[in-house]
Amino acid sequence: MAKNTKTPLGIFTESIGLYFSNFDKFIKYMSFPVLGQIAGLGLVFLITFFYTANLPALIDRFHALDNFNFLILISIVITLPGLAIFVKAFWEYLVAYGAINSMLENMLKSGKVYDFDAHTELIKRRTIAFVGLWFLFGIFSIIAICPLFWIICGILAVYFVLVFQIFTFEPERSPVGCVKRSLILIKGHFASTFMLMALAGALTYIFIPQVCIKLFDISGINNFLAGMLIPLIEQLPEINLGSFGVISKSDIAAFTIETFIAQILIQYTLPMRSILWSMWYKELNTEKRPSEKLMEKSNKKYGKKKLDTNILKRAMEKDENS
Repeated sequence: MAKNTKTPLGIFTESIGLYFSNFDKFIKYMSFPVLGQIAGLGLVFLITFFYTANLPALIDRFHALDNFNFLILISIVITLPGLAIFVKAFWEYLVAYGAINSMLENMLKSGKVYDFDAHTELIKRRTIAFVGLWFLFGIFSIIAICPLFWIICGILAVYFVLVFQIFTFEPERSPVGCVKRSLILIKGHFASTFMLMALAGALTYIFIPQVCIKLFDISGINNFLAGMLIPLIEQLPEINLGSFGVISKSDIAAFTIETFIAQILIQYTLPMRSILWSMWYKELNTEKRPSEKLMEKSNKKYGKKKLDTNILKRAMEKDENS
């Protein structure tokens, strides 16, 4: 059967449809990975803030705190609960990069997603290789920080955009192999891939966050949340930018709230981007899996005769376990 070719724009619009048709499930799935990071950091900040604010009184009451080493030890211990929550949520967010790719088959067949735990386990059981892939990604990100490498890293980012899809769909490949395979798939399709990156970036990094921030601003939610931060920000020293003047505490609070809202929305739309790149991978990948080759040979041999579905099922299972 000939492969149905999809245009980049068609893949973009279909990925949006699949995301929003399963919006409630994706929101539930991503809530801990997204909100857990913020809750963990918030807990660390609040405990540290109140600990620091009451430290003189605590030292007067507990003289052991006057020892610098003991003081540092206590500071580390009180931040551990928040850090534990953050690390757990951050790891689950990283795992989602691969797990959501695994859900694509179900979405394309039925338009629905289910059994999140099973898809997540597919990634977690390859933790070492997955961490290795993220290690390579981290090195690349550090290099990309330097302005001298912005152009070359921007070009390479296009070529390496499918590494997590390859990790999911081609489990036999190593982290380095995923990078090489992405380079091969994107070669000859740079312009289309760049266009998809631009569309996905504009929608999920700019349009959706800015629209929501504007709506929150009109409804007064931003001002309400910023007002809750003012007492904490009042403890900070003034920031003087010289000729630009002094940044007001209310401006800092508003900027902090808007940044948090934008970051939350960007992370919640990860499934949309993963769906898009998984569909693009399927479009560019022309290599047949062993089970698909078996089916093709069988069709040629038996013509239009109906094949035993159990034979094909066992072939697929063998392919999955190989």
